[in-house]
Amino acid sequence: MADLKICKAPDSLTTLGLGSCVGVALYDSSTKVCGLVHVMLPYSTQIRNNSNIAKFADTGIVECLRLMVAAGANRNRITAKIAGGATMFTLSSNNDTMRVGERNAAACKEVLKKENIRLLAEDTGLNYGRTVVLDGNTGNYLIKAVGKPDKVI
Repeated sequence: MADLKICKAPDSLTTLGLGSCVGVALYDSSTKVCGLVHVMLPYSTQIRNNSNIAKFADTGIVECLRLMVAAGANRNRITAKIAGGATMFTLSSNNDTMRVGERNAAACKEVLKKENIRLLAEDTGLNYGRTVVLDGNTGNYLIKAVGKPDKVI
């Protein structure tokens, strides 16, 4: 949680326990350099203790892109897929601060758009957690959830 990693094929990246968090998978299909960010919160500017840049959509995605380019990825070819952003607890309140998953997914999409990274697919929302695997060979994003069939986006 609140981490990011990059790798190159034939390696793959996995993150466990995406509840309200969002897993942002980034991939360059030519160099097969990929990155995965486990975003926990939308924006670093809204939190006082923001030293872990991987924790936030605005800083984690940008840092992952930087590391991928340093590892040989071409920024113009990098594409994205996202998963997670669930509502894990049903509350009767309409308080926006309690809709963390929805806010995380929206922030990730906003940052990707700002960074000119095309979002190819997403599996977000609903009320269940996910574990994801980004395949470095293909760019396939495997989504696993308890009681649900595996899904590849």
